[in-house]
Amino acid sequence: MSFSLGIVGLPNVGKSTLFQALTKNKVEAANYPFCTIDPNVGIVAVPDARLDKLAKLSNSQKIIPTVIEFVDIAGLVKGASEGEGLGNKFLSHIREVDAIVQVIRYFKNDDVIHVNGKIDPEDDKQVIDLELILADLETVTKHLTKTISKMKGAYEKELNKEKAVAEKAKKLLEDNKLLNIETWTDEEFKILKMLNLLTIKPIIYLYNISEDDLGKDLKLPDNIIAICAKLESEIAELSEQEAKDYLKELGVAKSGLDNLITASYKLLNLITFLTTGPEETKAWTITRDTKAPQAAGVIHTDFEQGFIRAEVINWQILLDDGGWNKGKDHGHMRMEGKEYLMQDGDTVHFHFN
Repeated sequence: MSFSLGIVGLPNVGKSTLFQALTKNKVEAANYPFCTIDPNVGIVAVPDARLDKLAKLSNSQKIIPTVIEFVDIAGLVKGASEGEGLGNKFLSHIREVDAIVQVIRYFKNDDVIHVNGKIDPEDDKQVIDLELILADLETVTKHLTKTISKMKGAYEKELNKEKAVAEKAKKLLEDNKLLNIETWTDEEFKILKMLNLLTIKPIIYLYNISEDDLGKDLKLPDNIIAICAKLESEIAELSEQEAKDYLKELGVAKSGLDNLITASYKLLNLITFLTTGPEETKAWTITRDTKAPQAAGVIHTDFEQGFIRAEVINWQILLDDGGWNKGKDHGHMRMEGKEYLMQDGDTVHFHFN
């Protein structure tokens, strides 16, 4: 299972610079609004130091990390839902992503114009939130109208719940509230998910800071992460070791990509389990509290259907023991059944028929 993040923001906040740095894809990042017309899509391997260590232990021929898909769309402006700028038509490109990354300009640079003429992160955040809300309001209103028209027929009873959920969502959106602030039942969420709404998705607020702000306590809210897109674009040109050395020299613990991935996993409630052997060492992304058969199904549907048991050992214990056989000898290898909840860092061998 891979996951996808949609990048949104006002023009000239550093979206395309960040996308280029994260994905190492060369896209146009000019100093004028709307330079990004078509969506840019980039696939990024999730850095995971555990893979190299396990591959060395197993003498694996291949290392396969899990991946993230980034989708970068044209900059939005205030009034996009009413046709300002390029309008909100490009939001359709991110309706199927798992989460939204809202890039907000925090850096000051007189040479880079701001579409609203001033640096005001909270105002920028509210502008984009509102455009997402208005886009969803249009979708929900249309769906509600269609649902009510269908209720005149034989399906009225079945559609009552759908109508109630749409009305509840419409009221929230009309109050300028994101749908993700509400607690929805599984049934309600399933109905809303069919509509590919934007504000039901988790949102990561990412402040694009200047190099001068690196290492400073900016006292940002807990739901905001800070990344210097300019720094990320610089280290993207370096080798892995050179990038590590450069970050260490600057006193930066982790790269922006690492911080974004950490925030994404936390927000989406994701964990990683691992498989390793002579052929390959591979990372697999699943949601937390996934049971062993469903985790096996991520590898192949046949594994889930024919699941018998799973041999499980923590990746670090496996390394310390020196391999699967020694792990068994030391009593660290566990046999888990259908109710076992997978843990981050589990190294697994599934048995199935």
